[in-house]
Amino acid sequence: MSNLGDHVTKIRSKNAGPFWVTIDIFCGSAETYAWCCGILDTNAVAALYQTPAKDVLRFDIAALNVIKFSFPRPTIQGALQDRDMHGAAWATLLETLEVERS
Repeated sequence: MSNLGDHVTKIRSKNAGPFWVTIDIFCGSAETYAWCCGILDTNAVAALYQTPAKDVLRFDIAALNVIKFSFPRPTIQGALQDRDMHGAAWATLLETLEVERS
């Protein structure tokens, strides 16, 4: 087993406004993009981030070899309970997701 982050060029997260966070997976090649599309299940990503699957938006952008997930933040950006003002730490969970690549 290895981590998803070991197989892709970059995974980053950021705010998509004060109410949403977005995670971009830059696959680097068409082969890696196709593999990622096959293994990344939207329901599993929703569970990883403890978000209802119906609230997770997925965008597969083949022309850029990028997969994007967007979902509501659990707290509004800048709220007293917000521990990640810029949304940058959300990527870490997906980077460390254990995957198997044959």
